[in-house]
Amino acid sequence: MCLAIPGKVVEIRAQDGMRMARVQFGGVTREACLDYVPETQLGDYVLVHVGFAISRVDEEEARRTYEALAELDQLAELEIPEIGERTGGDQ
Repeated sequence: MCLAIPGKVVEIRAQDGMRMARVQFGGVTREACLDYVPETQLGDYVLVHVGFAISRVDEEEARRTYEALAELDQLAELEIPEIGERTGGDQ
């Protein structure tokens, strides 16, 4: 099942003409495109689906949603390394 996962925007930058962010989900940080939510600012919480922030949410809603997804064991995709991340012996 594909779900949108809430995370906190910890960095914003332009990349190849797109507004991109580093979004923190618990202890994991991933890239997300902010083009669908251009009003997003540093420190905001967004729902991310397949690498795109699709809406903004407040901190309390983000916390409740993240906890519900954790209870349903729906956060496994956060454990998969991003392309380009170093793992194991390729250092």
